[in-house]
Amino acid sequence: MNLKVDVFIELRELKVSDSTEIYRTIDSQRKYLGEWLPFVEKTKSSSDTEAFVKSVIDTPSQNKEFTFTIRKQNEFVGLIGLRPTDRLNKKTEIGYWLSEKHQKQGIVIKSVQRLCDFAFNELDLNRVSIKCAVNNEPSKSIPKNLGFKFEGIEREAELVSENVFRDLEVYSKLKKDY
Repeated sequence: MNLKVDVFIELRELKVSDSTEIYRTIDSQRKYLGEWLPFVEKTKSSSDTEAFVKSVIDTPSQNKEFTFTIRKQNEFVGLIGLRPTDRLNKKTEIGYWLSEKHQKQGIVIKSVQRLCDFAFNELDLNRVSIKCAVNNEPSKSIPKNLGFKFEGIEREAELVSENVFRDLEVYSKLKKDY
């Protein structure tokens, strides 16, 4: 499945063949991506990335999470997805990351907006949340600029490294606010 964002940007559902591009981006930008993304430290080889991609793809359909590569003019620039989706309560969370050289081009904000449209109108969900590290200003600007409501801080909600936790700000948008 592909979700068109605009004439240049597309969200393409994750495929095993994406593993190499994803790993190459992570490996070449470890310092930049690793500042906010705990999985970077644990991604030691392309086989780690391939195992992650296969775990997403092999999820049974009733538990399927939607994870997409973000592509600008068909070039891999990042990942975005819905996780974990609680179908009974009609809610999900959006997570995203973007390669360094593609920052500040409006790619993530447009991609999040398109994914919200997909969640509310195609999956018929009622609530979408985004969690961002307290000090990650660029990431926090996305939900703020899209009219998400700040709900509070989850204390020590993300394990960054052994026994080091990070607080996360929680933002949400309801279908009726969309």
